[in-house]
Amino acid sequence: MEIAQDVGGGPLPAVTVDMILFVFQEGALRVLLIRRSHEPFLGKWALPGGFVGEQEDLYDAALRELKEETNVSNIYLEQLYTFGKPGRDPRARVVTVAYFALLGAEEVARQEVHGSTAAGEARWWDIYGLPELAFDHRTILDYALLRLRWKLEWTALGFLLLPSEFTLSELQRVYETILHASLDKRNFRRKILATGVLEPTGNLREGDHRPARLYRFAASAVELEQARQRFP
Repeated sequence: MEIAQDVGGGPLPAVTVDMILFVFQEGALRVLLIRRSHEPFLGKWALPGGFVGEQEDLYDAALRELKEETNVSNIYLEQLYTFGKPGRDPRARVVTVAYFALLGAEEVARQEVHGSTAAGEARWWDIYGLPELAFDHRTILDYALLRLRWKLEWTALGFLLLPSEFTLSELQRVYETILHASLDKRNFRRKILATGVLEPTGNLREGDHRPARLYRFAASAVELEQARQRFP
């Protein structure tokens, strides 16, 4: 890696992008990681990412690296935060711009996720059962999860993680998994219905007990969430 020099002769920081992709699958919140196939941190798991080209836009670099390392494409990424603590990369002074995406299980099923020669293996990991991570990627993931928890409590962000129709029990499981806490069923339902972000679909889901009413996120709430910068 060649390090650029500033006008005073000192080295300029290199710039990378790292991508955090979350999905709610089989009752677990999962994140996409790649196993590094080269030093530094050979064999360690890490967020997908890499260096930004000298003439490359940050967002374009994020999409390119994601495609190259995991084969994931055609998704919308939001900029999360910039991490630049000295010593975070043993090769040089490196500043990374983190991008974030929430994917539905249906969307993930359409993606053919696999690693590349440069990145090695790619797979989804339970956020609460992560391996040892390279660089400062555990810090980046902790911050992403914290921001997700903050936003979940007062936005319709959950529509990105759920199918088009769902029961209140399914929605509660998403909240409990992300918040990593048990929620009182009666209080949860009262509070979530009072927000006005949900509407009944008129459909029922049969189960072992009485049929459960199906809900969806109201169109107005989804439109507001799509227009908002969810992770400024």
